[in-house]
Amino acid sequence: MSEEFDIFLVCAPGLEPWLADEARDAHFAVVGAVPGGVTLRGAWSEVWRANLTLRGATRVLVRLAEFRAMHLAQLDKRAKKLPWGDWLRPDAPVRVEATCRKSRIYHDKAAAQRIEGALRAAGLPLSADASIVLKVRIEDDLCTISVDSSGESLHKRGLKVQVNKAPMRETLAALLLRSAGYNGSEPVCDPMCGSGTFVIEAAEIALGLLPGRERTFAFEKLASFDRVAWEAMRVPSAPKITPLRFKGSDRDQGAVRMSEANAARAGVELVTEFACVPISEAAPPEGLPGLVIVNAPYGGRIGSKAPLHGLYAAFGQRMRESFKGWRVGLITSEPGLARATGLKWADTGPVVDHGGTKIRLYRTDPL
Repeated sequence: MSEEFDIFLVCAPGLEPWLADEARDAHFAVVGAVPGGVTLRGAWSEVWRANLTLRGATRVLVRLAEFRAMHLAQLDKRAKKLPWGDWLRPDAPVRVEATCRKSRIYHDKAAAQRIEGALRAAGLPLSADASIVLKVRIEDDLCTISVDSSGESLHKRGLKVQVNKAPMRETLAALLLRSAGYNGSEPVCDPMCGSGTFVIEAAEIALGLLPGRERTFAFEKLASFDRVAWEAMRVPSAPKITPLRFKGSDRDQGAVRMSEANAARAGVELVTEFACVPISEAAPPEGLPGLVIVNAPYGGRIGSKAPLHGLYAAFGQRMRESFKGWRVGLITSEPGLARATGLKWADTGPVVDHGGTKIRLYRTDPL
């Protein structure tokens, strides 16, 4: 239980520095970052805590073993020597996913079959739809075996049942909020709120609500799982008290209803508000200025981008007129649309893959 190993936090490539910052702020032992994620060092209790508390991680992988394998017979022999019973239970089926790159073992399926054979030899069940996934990566003849401790992607928090078209995933929203400088100490407004992801995420951060509080995880079916310790870890603390308000608006009444329902399900309805208004009538919540962040339409995501220049120009005008003192964060895939706002962008974030579309966060100083 106390033995430490490598824990890999998966995230959207481009956002690794902010996930590493989040992990450090939560007192995890960060070892480093590579494209696509952040490596920690810790025991099983840290695996559970990462799944429960980190908002930006998509998955939490546990490194079980690493060894050289030059050919399939060697892979088979070394896999059968691993202490599978220390990690997996005979009553919890497993499935294997393998990828091979720049290695003498080049056939993904053949590599997976050798690992499956080792699991069968250890008396462990296999199933094509198992919730426990072993990930086998062979690169430059180095075989790394990990178990996905999360199960379903961590953006599926069991709270946002209703989503609008082209929704922003909660994990991505959390890291974009962090990269925009948000830390829970200022109001947030999204005047194109869709299903309310940014508004709800910001409110949860301000209230100190744990992102994994309402879901289950694959690690609960592993041999290392301690139910008593886990239940003690996930006992919720009382939400923080905040004077801040978080506001979303959208011209689509259906989106507003979705956002209200999602906020109520998340338990943040008392600090959030949603209104059905066009961008030309968007208004900030009462109080001090904070952050406007918006995932505006950008053509490839929901249709043609040709008519969008007017929308972006209206957005920029409304920001200058009604959001004095607020910082603005705009997510888009099109530099031309960002320019159409007429806003002065102080910073442009890294390119991030959002469902196959390359997006960036454009940020202003206080207007």
